[in-house]
Amino acid sequence: MHEQAAAAPIPAVEIRGLRKRYGGKTAVDGLDLTVRRGTLTAVLGPNGAGKTTTIETCEGYRRPDAGTVRVLGLDPVTEAAALRPRIGVMLQSGGVYPGARAMEMLRHTARLHAHPLDVDELADRLGLSSCGRTVYRRLSGGQQQRLALAMAVVGRPELVFLDEPTAGLDPQARRATWDLVRDLRRDGVSIVLTTHHMDEAEQLADDVAIVDAGRVIAQGSPEELCRGGAGNTLRFQGRAGLDLGTLLKALPDDCTAAELTPGSYLIAGPVDPQLLATVTSWCAQSGVMPENLSVERRTLEDVFLDLTGRDLRS
Repeated sequence: MHEQAAAAPIPAVEIRGLRKRYGGKTAVDGLDLTVRRGTLTAVLGPNGAGKTTTIETCEGYRRPDAGTVRVLGLDPVTEAAALRPRIGVMLQSGGVYPGARAMEMLRHTARLHAHPLDVDELADRLGLSSCGRTVYRRLSGGQQQRLALAMAVVGRPELVFLDEPTAGLDPQARRATWDLVRDLRRDGVSIVLTTHHMDEAEQLADDVAIVDAGRVIAQGSPEELCRGGAGNTLRFQGRAGLDLGTLLKALPDDCTAAELTPGSYLIAGPVDPQLLATVTSWCAQSGVMPENLSVERRTLEDVFLDLTGRDLRS
């Protein structure tokens, strides 16, 4: 008798056809999203795209108008009591009484869980020990952010929702936050991250979901998204007025070549070793030494702006 194949793990988050309206405004319009267990998914989108409503629905703070939402296999509204001990939520406001002392709140949160992280170690790691006796309202914005993060993860959640975890942080605190997030992921914690920092998503995320007009308009790993659409570019400098027509004949059909300013050249397309060899061979045949030759990779910010536009959102 053949052994049955192991069942696929239940996703950390599974959303199908989510819709949510506020009066006459549609905030989420048939959104689909899956977050795999043990991975970090960054949810990106311009202001008003629907990402906050989507996350708040996953956290059980909003009830869908249509569609299904399952978090760790549970309905976050009707099964909230069973779900809450298993997830961590980082709120921008921190969810802290303004007159409470920082470490008092962190210790109180830890006591609500059966197997919390070591509070003192976590506080040291996030630079909170020195301000532990300071009341919340007197903490700096960065200290409030770090306290909110600590409170979200101290209970060893299976899944944590991080809302702009490095907003307002200095470079040292930002790096410490990134290291903590990476360690959580290595320990098997599933993470949903919202951020406006594209480099943060590119550095930390296994998967990226770009949301606009209430839908996921692109999803994949940062590498997959950056490979799609327009290709990378190759730049070099040489003498002005080179005959690019002969170069274009040697390049693949999906490549372009242009002299941006006298002596400054740009080749756009899927840059690979063969294309690089073609360009340098053409330079040699033309008696040109390509100077300052560089390959520029398409970034996640490029992808985001191409998909969502470059106009400011209110």
